[in-house]
Parts: sequence; C-alpha cells; structure tokens
Amino acid sequence: MTDYSFEYRQKLKTPEEAARLVKNGDWVEYGTALEMPDLLDKALAARKDELFDIRVRGLLALRPIAVVEADPERKTFRYESYYFGGYERKLHEKGLCDFVPMDYGWLPLIYRNHLSVDVSFLSVPPMDKTGYFNFSLTNGATKAMLEKSRTIVLEINENLPRVPGGYDEQIHISEVDCVVEGEHAPLTEFKTPEPSDIDKQIAQKIVEEIEDGSTIELGIGGLPAAVGMYIAQSDLKDLGVHTELFSDSFYELIKSGKITNQNKKINRGKSVWTFALGTREFYEWAADNTTLLSYPVDYVNAPHIMAQNEKLITINNCVEVDLFGQICAESAGYRQISGTGGQLDFLTGGFFSKGGKSFICMTSTYFDKKENRTKSRVVPALKEGGIITDPRGCNFCVITEWGIINLVGKCVWERAEALISIAHPDFRDELIRDAEKKKIWRRSNK
Repeated sequence: MTDYSFEYRQKLKTPEEAARLVKNGDWVEYGTALEMPDLLDKALAARKDELFDIRVRGLLALRPIAVVEADPERKTFRYESYYFGGYERKLHEKGLCDFVPMDYGWLPLIYRNHLSVDVSFLSVPPMDKTGYFNFSLTNGATKAMLEKSRTIVLEINENLPRVPGGYDEQIHISEVDCVVEGEHAPLTEFKTPEPSDIDKQIAQKIVEEIEDGSTIELGIGGLPAAVGMYIAQSDLKDLGVHTELFSDSFYELIKSGKITNQNKKINRGKSVWTFALGTREFYEWAADNTTLLSYPVDYVNAPHIMAQNEKLITINNCVEVDLFGQICAESAGYRQISGTGGQLDFLTGGFFSKGGKSFICMTSTYFDKKENRTKSRVVPALKEGGIITDPRGCNFCVITEWGIINLVGKCVWERAEALISIAHPDFRDELIRDAEKKKIWRRSNK
C-alpha cells in the first residue's frame, strides 16, 4: 500500500503560512457548521491590516467567526451566509453579515455552474491510511465547493469523527494544496431546544399520523424534538431516516429501537442525511458508524430521490401562513431569521411519496415583545418583506395545536376556511372579516 505520509508532510504548513495564500479580492469559503475552520480563521483575521476586499462565505456558524469579530467596520472582510443560526442572525441585525438566498438542494450545482472560489479553508478529521480526508459530519456541498477552489487548505481537527458516506464524502491528499494542524477545543454541541407545551400538543397530533415503516425527516427546533420524543414513547416500529439534518432526536429514536431502516426502498438499512449536529455523545456514536450514510445535499434533498421511500413523513416549522396558503418559514417581515434550506424540497418529496405526508407546523400565536401583545401566525397577508418559502400551489398539510388541515386541491375560499379553523379562536372572527374583504370567504360557512 502506498504511504502518503511523505506527501502529507510536504504539504504541512502553519496556519499563518496558509493564511498568506489569500490575496486581495479573494473569495474564501468556510463551509458549514462543524467544518468551519478555527485556526485558519484566526490566522486570516490577523491579516486584517494587510488585505482588502476579502469576501467569506459560510453556513450555520456555531461559534464566533474571527474575521468578523476582528473587523466590525468591515473594511477588510465581508462575511456572507446561506442560512442563519443564532450567531449569524445577531450579526445580520448589526450589519455584519449578508444573507445569500439559496435552496440548499441547489448548492452543489450553484458552485459547479455559477460560482468562483479562490481559497477554501475547511476543517476535516485526520487523513486515513489511504490518503483520504473524510468530510465528517458535513457532506452538503463540500466536494462541489472544493472542485471549484483555486487553493484548498484543510485544517485537521482531531475531534471530528470519520463518518461513512454514499459518495463525495472525502478528498484525497493529492487534490489538496496544504494542510494545517493544531490543538482544538471540543466540538461545539448543538443542543436541541426544549419543546414548549404547545410543541408537545402539535407533536402528539403528528405522531398519530405516522404509520409503522414510515421514513422520517425532521427539521431544526423544539417541535421536531417533541415529535421524536413522542415517537419514542409510541408503539411505532421499523421507521427509517432520510433527512437533511441528522440530530440527537434521531439518535434517541435509534437507541429506543424505533428506527431500523428496513422498510426503505432505497438505502435500506441506512440512515441517510447531509449534515449532522448534536451532543458530544452523539458525535462519538457517529464515528465510523456503518448504519449511517452521508450524501451531498443535491441527493438527499432531491424530491424524486426521497419519494422512492413509501410513507415519507416530513416535518418542518414556519413563521406564518397567509389566508391564500403562502408559507413564510425564514423571515419576520424584513428581518431574516434563518433561510430557505430544504423545506420546499421535503414538502414536495412527501407529497410524491406513496402514502407520504408533509407537515408544515406552527404554534397558532406568538408574543410580539416590541408591541407587547399576542399575534396570530395565520394572517390575512404575509408581512411586508415576508419571504414566501413555500408557494401556495405547493402547500400540503398545515398544523397548529388546534388541528391539521390538508390544502391540496382546495380553492381559495376553502383554503381560507381551513386555515382559519386552525387559527387561535381569539383571532378567527377578525380573520373572517379579512377574508370577506379579500373576497375569499363564503358567508354561509361562518
């Protein structure tokens, strides 16, 4: 067997040496979540006074980004994100992060066909004996990004686990320009938010709709966590996983014996995902776990792929829905909260799956701190600046704590009637009046 250690040593540099590969005007890629660099980020930030017009792209940052923190006036570095986590949301509100609209399932082709990349800085596990670096807990668009990179720099994070992949889950040392090493803090944990009492009510309704042998997708948030909790307590069995985010919720279901993946039509026996986040216990469990398969996001999020699994159940959150059935899942007016992600793809996949269902979930109300009052999430029209994540023509099942409705095949007044039926009772009369003004209400239905 070829020994790749010599080539590795030849390409080994300090973070400071690698950071000098960035030139004025460069696009620098930081990747997604746990693959975002630490040592390289700090080394690049230290060059703030030497460089100008450096644009950095990332996605779902889990910790502070040095190039942003070192340059609050954005004289040298401009950070851009495809999907906001809590940290990036705060940066955006301070004017320190630009948002890039993007359907996550498109991202590999966006890189291959439309973007230029000068330098990629990515964290990976140590090289294996065959000379490959695994992409660990983030497959996504990593290989496509690196294919378009003029310079590839890998930061070895000794804490990242190697995780099996379907394809495009690794890169060879011969394709890499340089490697950096150094000590890292333990991996950032992504703890699932504690579900509220209303989340639990909604989750119970969803679990009643799931059958044995179903394949499950769960989005981010307290509600998906509640669904996982109630599935674990149910009599359901032989469930499968085909999901964008693989999280602790699935880990707990696997430990409880609910997930076997034996009824899946594709990737039978395997939990399929494109990136994973959770606790350190979860990261350790995922290492070299042959029941897991990461795939690029254009495979995982492709409706025609996921729909091959019968009884596909997809579960995602939204911010609000208007009386026409348009769903906003990523902004509150002009305030960007997250991103498009893969919600529309999974909504579509659940629709085309035999026996499948796609649930868009929300609490019926929320408390507006600025106005100091409770508001309805079912609204006459989306807020000014609100983003349509799911167009009305592609809507399926919407759920609140007041019930589940299916909008497929309904005309505009039937949609209004159905949506008002799951709004909070305190807002229903007002919504009816709004529907009447918009001429989407039949008086006889009141």
